[in-house]
Amino acid sequence: MTRSARVKSSTRVDSQPILDLNAFDVRAARRLDGALEARVTRRAALFGAASVLFYDEPLEFVRGAGARLYDAAGVAYLDAYNNVPSVGHCHPRVVEAAQRQIAELNIHNRYLHPAIMDYAERLLATLPGELSNITFTCTGSESNDLALRLATEFTGARGFVVTESAYHGNTALVTTVSPTLSKQGDAPPEVRFVPAPDSYRVAPERLGSWFAEHVAAAIADLEASGVGFAALLLDSIFSSDGVYADPAGFLEPAVACARRAGGLFIADEVQSGFGRTGNSWWGFERHGVAPDVVTLGKPMGNGYPLGAVVTRPAVLDAYCAKFGYFNTFAGSPVAAAVGGAVLDVIEQEGLIECAGRVGAYLRRALSELATRHGAIADVRGAGLYLGVELTAEGGAPAATLAKTVINGLRERRVLIGAAGKFGNILKIRPPLCFSMANAAELIGGLDAVLRDALATGAA
Repeated sequence: MTRSARVKSSTRVDSQPILDLNAFDVRAARRLDGALEARVTRRAALFGAASVLFYDEPLEFVRGAGARLYDAAGVAYLDAYNNVPSVGHCHPRVVEAAQRQIAELNIHNRYLHPAIMDYAERLLATLPGELSNITFTCTGSESNDLALRLATEFTGARGFVVTESAYHGNTALVTTVSPTLSKQGDAPPEVRFVPAPDSYRVAPERLGSWFAEHVAAAIADLEASGVGFAALLLDSIFSSDGVYADPAGFLEPAVACARRAGGLFIADEVQSGFGRTGNSWWGFERHGVAPDVVTLGKPMGNGYPLGAVVTRPAVLDAYCAKFGYFNTFAGSPVAAAVGGAVLDVIEQEGLIECAGRVGAYLRRALSELATRHGAIADVRGAGLYLGVELTAEGGAPAATLAKTVINGLRERRVLIGAAGKFGNILKIRPPLCFSMANAAELIGGLDAVLRDALATGAA
């Protein structure tokens, strides 16, 4: 099938909230074996409607190491999904740093402690020089919450522009700029949604200007409504939207548009940061742009709750002139020890280079699979963050096939996830220690699952 044939589909497909993608339906618990049914039912009773589990048959893990997770029976699964343990599950160097520091001292950061300042200086050294102030948080949600408040106070405006399937966190404020969490679909009065920079459906040479045009229209609408424009907030890899990284540099026109309008550019690096894209520390560097605010989270502590907001002094000063900020658990000596150990591992084990090398191999192998499996419409991403778009005949998003593939891989003990407005994009984001052998294992499993899906008519 040609690319144009795929894109011109008129078949209606409803969008899906991010938590519904590949989620286990608790009503199906009775299909599980007795012991697993009991555990799933117990969890549902405890957590209620907020309980979310993955896969048609939920998994229970008891141990992790490197790129592997192990269940209670000792069965190993290849983890090509979890980006929180960025340098590998239970990396011994990170574990040792946490154990050593928590046995010595763990206290909030209103006391002087050299490890906290040492870590801050190391982290800031990886970012543009004008971004010289750091505020620690515990999560990416907290980071984005503070970033929105910084932008509001600095600009005097209340309006934000985000992509239409973005996820930036789950505080009350950040939920308003995370449309993929909503089951209603309406934008709050102070937020405008723009289409994701879809490099599959928009010609590469047009993508930058096309995206900037949508951003400009959203800004104009915020201004006309009297809300005003405070910031353009973007996940640098557009993870929940479906993973968009190319062509490198396409973000520059949209960022320039935001700056001309007097707003800030907030780069959400929770997904793309710490070497994930394989060519540098930060996803925004791929596009040659310098943010006004950078938000960090998930991979920063390799599983320990650690986040941060980095910005220019003038932006932070405008906020602190009106409000104080303090976070009891953020920036503690243990957090600093863990964060420093993560930086050590990335640097000393060459994990940015590994992400680039293994990611390039994966992308080539996935593109080769596309020549044999017509359902693969597009392969995209950067480093060890890749998206594989699946479509049906006529180009309709193949969300059902994506779910079949994800669960088929789970049966083959390989873990990946889903992304995109319609849940038809396979999301591959393994730990940065993912090896060539791991990548080959993933490709072999995906090839077999797609063959099985075709044979059974699931494709």
